[in-house]
Amino acid sequence: MAGILAMILAGGEGSRLFPLTQNRSKPAVPFGGNYRLVDFALNNFVNADLMNIYVLTQFKSQSLNLHLRRAWRLAGISGRFIEAIPAQQRVNKNWYSGTADAIYQNSSFIEKSEADHICIFGSDHIYKMDVQQMIDYHKDKGGELTVAAIRVQKQQAIHFGIIEIDEEGHMIGFSEKPSVEEAKTIPGDPDHVLASMGNYVFKTDTLLEELREDAFAEDSSHDFGKDIIPKLYKQGKVFVYNFSDNKIPGEPEHAYWRDVGTIDSYWAAHMDLLNDDQPISLYNKHWPLHTYHPPFPPATFRDQGSSESYVYKSHIGAGSYINGANIKNSILGFRSHICTDVMVNGCIFLGNAKIGKGARLTNVILDKNVEVAPGTVIGEDLEQDRKKFTVSDNGIVVISKGSRVGF
Repeated sequence: MAGILAMILAGGEGSRLFPLTQNRSKPAVPFGGNYRLVDFALNNFVNADLMNIYVLTQFKSQSLNLHLRRAWRLAGISGRFIEAIPAQQRVNKNWYSGTADAIYQNSSFIEKSEADHICIFGSDHIYKMDVQQMIDYHKDKGGELTVAAIRVQKQQAIHFGIIEIDEEGHMIGFSEKPSVEEAKTIPGDPDHVLASMGNYVFKTDTLLEELREDAFAEDSSHDFGKDIIPKLYKQGKVFVYNFSDNKIPGEPEHAYWRDVGTIDSYWAAHMDLLNDDQPISLYNKHWPLHTYHPPFPPATFRDQGSSESYVYKSHIGAGSYINGANIKNSILGFRSHICTDVMVNGCIFLGNAKIGKGARLTNVILDKNVEVAPGTVIGEDLEQDRKKFTVSDNGIVVISKGSRVGF
């Protein structure tokens, strides 16, 4: 739609996902065997036929830029674009100091667009959302800003902006990452809070005015959650869109949204994909998940002598070769080569893994291009694993990109 411009914030450093973000930005982290985190946000716009999109990048953006060129080119389609915009210090000599500053430094693109409304979305969450439904709600309410929100456990309040609303959907309270004790719960539901998803629809004039004022405010952190929203809601101009009201044909009834900001949440979101009742469908023909697919052949499964290949509740990427191995509750990315008598359980391989004969891996994340020597055991003795690898609070072992383990 000509009146809608989307700006996707894709500059996140993602330090809590280290070492997966050692050489790439958080939005570029692979997910689900085939995808990158940024793909989910982009699909939410493309499937809603909203294709005027700028992707704002910053930290370690080479991997992300390459993916965008391969997967999201709209060359030759008049009036439609998905374009990466690197941090260029357009208005001063500083890199982005906050989410609002990132948009402010690229406000010339907004001014040139002649769009009536601007969508500002994050790029590192796992969910499906028909953005057009949120835009329609925003227009119907006639507010200056609409914030998407979802119900989360009260114990998670410290990670989100927590919202209070009235019966008409006005935002009447907002607290950025409060303590659990201070977080305002949903009326009648003392165990849950209403959390901002970090997805916004602004009237263009309002956004530009607020960004200019904020840019010159010396006491501002130049962040939407910390500065822009707290100011606007007190003027009665902010509405809240309940993500649970967003309906997509072919998707489960209950809305699914996961922040994958830590190794443990990243691993858990992958395990969600393996549930019998998937909370988000990878097979929905009404809402396909576009991405880049390299030219690999189908996955191949072979038995080797008395060793039979066995795969249970797992996803196996194209170009993979399973040769008499046992794979359970795992997601193996493109070109995973697994040798005879290997045991893999609860694992995530990001691609191009080579696992030698007789190795055993339990609750392990392998970044790309990792080779594991025959007979190597990972994930069974966490104290030993901590001496060599990153191990999460919940005992997930992470092997860095390009590692050769056990040689």
